[in-house]
Amino acid sequence: MSNYDEGYLGEENEVLDDIINRSTLLLHNDDYHTFDFVVDALVDICKHGPEQAEQCAYITHYKGKCDVKKGKMSVIRPMREGLAKKGLKVTIV
Repeated sequence: MSNYDEGYLGEENEVLDDIINRSTLLLHNDDYHTFDFVVDALVDICKHGPEQAEQCAYITHYKGKCDVKKGKMSVIRPMREGLAKKGLKVTIV
């Protein structure tokens, strides 16, 4: 096996590992917080742009939940904690 093949397989394994270990942060509708409060929280905690935060808030309102962020647990967990501190209902799957 050449060095090129070993490098390619290493990158492929990293990508697969990232996909397998990816977590999803779900925001659940609670019929309590205002739309603007949720949008502001997503911008502040998850670093969404205003349009993305608004779309997530709409999806959460109409569908009951929305995956607002995907990534490694080390990145997702602090976001869950931050949103939960603001009183929002969030889970990690």
